[in-house]
Amino acid sequence: MNPMTIADTAPGAGQERKTPGRPRNAQADEAILDAVLAMLSDGQSAAAISIEAVAARAGVGKATIYRRWPNKEALLIDAVRSMKGPLPELEGRSVRDDLIALMEANRTPHARRNGKITACLLPEFIRDPELGRMHQAVVEPRRDVMRQVLRRGMESGELRADLDVELTLLMLSAPSMMQSMLWSPRVPDEGFAETLVDAVLRGAAA
Repeated sequence: MNPMTIADTAPGAGQERKTPGRPRNAQADEAILDAVLAMLSDGQSAAAISIEAVAARAGVGKATIYRRWPNKEALLIDAVRSMKGPLPELEGRSVRDDLIALMEANRTPHARRNGKITACLLPEFIRDPELGRMHQAVVEPRRDVMRQVLRRGMESGELRADLDVELTLLMLSAPSMMQSMLWSPRVPDEGFAETLVDAVLRGAAA
């Protein structure tokens, strides 16, 4: 990512700001994150986005943003985190059902918009190691839940004992991302999670 301009950096950037006695406003938080996502969805690169532009689009002051996020990178990562739906409560009865629930949790009503945003951000994650690490910190906990489901299936005998967990995880995650970023009408969105999980399980099942 290009070095931030003076407009993107406030004194003390990199340290969490605290304002005792002043609770956060959930509506302001949402407006700020929505403004970032809207700008990315419009095709702006992460490097081109400034704190001033985000503040103007969200209808807040720069100080409001800096009270919540120490710098632009932290704001971008929280915007990415907000795109992902909450993790579902897994029943733990069936590997298939749990995998489908996890896949569907990522396919929110804004999946098409989120795919465009991800396409804009991926080059930034690759170019900027620190931003890439921050992004990994967002996605790894979700991937770890899927790893646990796969390992449980291996222990219960639902899945092959010699299953490559990391490769299976990649086979489940990549098609969903590509369908969101480069939608193919030949692979319908309806029933996508079930179709994908069943296709992978044909090779992974015991």
